[in-house]
Amino acid sequence: MNKNILLMVDVVSNEKGVEKELIFEALEAALASAAKEQYGDEAELRVSIDRETGEYETFRRWTVLEDDSEEFEYPERQIKLSYAVKEQPDAQAEDVIERKVESVDFGRIGAQKAKQVIVQKVREAERAQIVAAYQDRVGELISGQVKRLERGSVIVDLGANAEAIILRDHLIPREPVRPGDRIRGYLYEVSPQVRGPQLFLSRTLPQYLMELFKLEVPEIAQGLIELKGAARDPGLRAKIAVQAKDKRIDPVGACVGMRGSRVQSVSNELAGERVDIVPWDENVAQFVINAMAPAEVETIVVDEEAHSMTIGVSEEKLAQAIGRGGQNVRLASELTAWTLNVMTTAEAESKKDEENQSVVEMFMQHLDVDAEVATVLVQEGFTTLEEVAYVPTQELSEIEEFDEQIIEELRNRARDVLLTKAIAKAEQRAHAQPAEDLLTVEGMDEDTAYQLAEAGISTCEALADLATDELLESLPDFGEERASKLIMSARAKAYA
Repeated sequence: MNKNILLMVDVVSNEKGVEKELIFEALEAALASAAKEQYGDEAELRVSIDRETGEYETFRRWTVLEDDSEEFEYPERQIKLSYAVKEQPDAQAEDVIERKVESVDFGRIGAQKAKQVIVQKVREAERAQIVAAYQDRVGELISGQVKRLERGSVIVDLGANAEAIILRDHLIPREPVRPGDRIRGYLYEVSPQVRGPQLFLSRTLPQYLMELFKLEVPEIAQGLIELKGAARDPGLRAKIAVQAKDKRIDPVGACVGMRGSRVQSVSNELAGERVDIVPWDENVAQFVINAMAPAEVETIVVDEEAHSMTIGVSEEKLAQAIGRGGQNVRLASELTAWTLNVMTTAEAESKKDEENQSVVEMFMQHLDVDAEVATVLVQEGFTTLEEVAYVPTQELSEIEEFDEQIIEELRNRARDVLLTKAIAKAEQRAHAQPAEDLLTVEGMDEDTAYQLAEAGISTCEALADLATDELLESLPDFGEERASKLIMSARAKAYA
């Protein structure tokens, strides 16, 4: 019967590609489990199989505890120190002592139980091998054959007992997928789960588009062209930003290829998704203009504080600039990471005039100057009191309408107003302290927490109980999107 053990280990190891040691350990666990039927479920048993001969021995184990230990609850697997030293004189608390007992005949153990333990160990080993094989391949393209469709997701056979899954959200909408098809995806996660596929592929992430271009465009692989980012509306349209490291290379032309062959190959892989190739530019305004193509931008106003841009286009080009369902401006916004507001040139000019007028009125109020002086400041690009107070004197000196006396007076007034505001803010904050749980809400910073506290919203729970419009009534400068995100984060924390 000992030879049968060695034979079983050889067969299972060869069939499953699993190390023999793991099979031996599975058999030892199966034999120990079977032996519990003889010695009781509470007993702790260990089986040791000789790797050379197949001979095995069974040992019963007890954990040594102090005589007065309160943990002594299971005499079947625990023993008091005073009794343990009788069998093993040098025994100490926390040691484990063993006694050899009669082994269960291998031929008589429950075959089903042994099979279950062995199969489980083998599966665990196979999963560990898959994780090890693919852990370093996250971020690569992986190909396989569609094995089956499962509740809208696709199970992909990668070979060597490895399976991957493409979740429904990561499949290109309306793309036909049938069992037996060859399919490719972007490996974005390796998860050592107990059940089901451990490898997660995506056909919708922007990284998938970028990896496809790396395959099709040799200049990218050679480092002559760099991919700066991508944005997608899967199956419909995408934008990808490219930059040439060598000025002699046209990055857009290289990615398009002869007669559009390269970009067409990528588009075919993406179920006909139309791909716009956008030249990247260090000047963010120019980059946004490039990203808005094919729409032609006539005016652009950058608001760095709000990280947004107002884009003006001709009235006949407005629909093209926005795109169907806002697709063009949304993709351009995702690609550039700027909030983009598209309107006609006339509307943009009107908005700019309104904003300029509000800044003029602010300067008139806080600096105590007439409309003419305030207008000159706005025309020269000044929009805040901080700029007037702290920009180098030389910049103000370049304004023809201002002499040294006016400049000095303007700077002093601006600094006085800012100092008064700072003192008032400090006094207000001293009486409005945000609670610790409010400060730890995801997306929260100290300034925002104090603004909320000053508005009477000093705890995470108070913020969680608000509706978006209620928060905006207290703090209209937050903006709807920001207010909504903070409230949702607070609810997740408060009701977790």
